[in-house]
Amino acid sequence: MQLKPLAKGRYRQRWQEDYPLIEAVILSCITETKTLKTGSHLMTQGEAISSLVLVKQGRVSLGHTARNGRSFQLGTIDCDSQLFGEMEFFTEYNCQLDIIANEPLDIMLISGDKLQQALGQHPQLALFFASAIAIDYQDTVEILTRRLLYPITYNVAFDIYHEYLNDLPVDGFNKRYLEAERFATTDRVYRRALQQLEARGFIERQKEGIKICDLDALKQFVEAGI
Repeated sequence: MQLKPLAKGRYRQRWQEDYPLIEAVILSCITETKTLKTGSHLMTQGEAISSLVLVKQGRVSLGHTARNGRSFQLGTIDCDSQLFGEMEFFTEYNCQLDIIANEPLDIMLISGDKLQQALGQHPQLALFFASAIAIDYQDTVEILTRRLLYPITYNVAFDIYHEYLNDLPVDGFNKRYLEAERFATTDRVYRRALQQLEARGFIERQKEGIKICDLDALKQFVEAGI
């Protein structure tokens, strides 16, 4: 979740008003700062979480690997005061995702015990956490249900179109095999989906990436949802 107040949600005005307190309380719970190299884990799938992680700036990726070896990449985030581990803090579940630095990062560790004490002293902060977690939850469920219920060709088209609109909660990858894992499929199936979109005249594959050739037709295809 993002520590900074978001311009959406029922309590967005309250977020704006209470932000100085929210930031001060969170920063007071920091126990350690670290510098991570590219490829280092901020959090590891399956581990118990005792500290939350705050990333002021930098790019991270989020993914999950199943016991059968298949991987799902949720995507990448350009962090802007991003807080990780908040759901595990409340549930005491083990971490569900690998969160990996895509570039050198400075991170701050927030003590779960200190945060628990702070929430007891400032219970109104629970409203901030509830609102932020609810928004992240609904964004994530929307991604997952769309992946499950629509064909991969539609999902790829949706992603290309909304990447153009710059309104996706998470971004993609430059490497094609990671893009395939973002749709929980193989590189071969992902490549076939691109070929089908290219055959319809929606896009063109180029060395530097995917170019939209017919934005109106692509929009119509995505909004039809069939």
